[in-house]
Amino acid sequence: MLLHNHLDHWPATYLTTESGKDNISRNILRMSSGRLLGLWSSSRIVCNTQPSLPTLFYTMAPYTLTYFPVKGRCGALKMILADNEQQFKENLVSIDDWMKGDKKGSCLFGQLPKFEDGDLVLFQSNAILRHVGRKHGAYGKNDCEASLIDMMNDAVEDFRLKYIKMIYQEYETGKEAYCKDLPNHLKPFESILSKSKSGFLVGDQISFADYNLFDLLLNHKVLYSASLDSLPALKGYVDKIAARPKIKALLECENFKKLPINGNGKQ
Repeated sequence: MLLHNHLDHWPATYLTTESGKDNISRNILRMSSGRLLGLWSSSRIVCNTQPSLPTLFYTMAPYTLTYFPVKGRCGALKMILADNEQQFKENLVSIDDWMKGDKKGSCLFGQLPKFEDGDLVLFQSNAILRHVGRKHGAYGKNDCEASLIDMMNDAVEDFRLKYIKMIYQEYETGKEAYCKDLPNHLKPFESILSKSKSGFLVGDQISFADYNLFDLLLNHKVLYSASLDSLPALKGYVDKIAARPKIKALLECENFKKLPINGNGKQ
């Protein structure tokens, strides 16, 4: 229950570092001419999904994400960043360090993730998704589409909360019933996508709500491999997004794959 209470509250990944408990120190690398070549962090590079970027050199990432070493509430965020070729630095917080209270006390709502975009500091995973979506053209083409995307994302959040409740409170006693009822949970999304000409939730381009739903559907495929067997539109939707080159590279990255989905180890 304690871990459940901190889940949003709870681990690009384009170019990211893992500091663990060590302080990050950066050394300026210079060419023989003295020109600044780049920055290298003593923390190891976790994942680089852009093959053309040399992993030896750490360039100043525009964003910083602080979170736990799980996918949790940040899987969708990492996907939208990767798909838009956005580098970010990742600071991982161990559960032991979090429970000491100092880091929790420094967070506005006592929760992670924390997302920094220059001087702007954001908490709350869905607010972060909206911000990134707005900046990178994943929030619709007009106000009407933006409102529909908000509606879709709220529906995804409702679905995620049901999943979280089962994972953290009812896994042993409620998993079977939850999986059996999945088609009912997913029916609205199946209906929407079966009528979509673009294959996305709203309009003719991907939105932050699509990344959020896609991430949650991947979690359910791990939970129950046949979860989409009776839902052809959703099955095609997952295949479509998974085939996007940058998403594919992220999903195949070993350091992303090895992250547990949830903080209690159940998935």
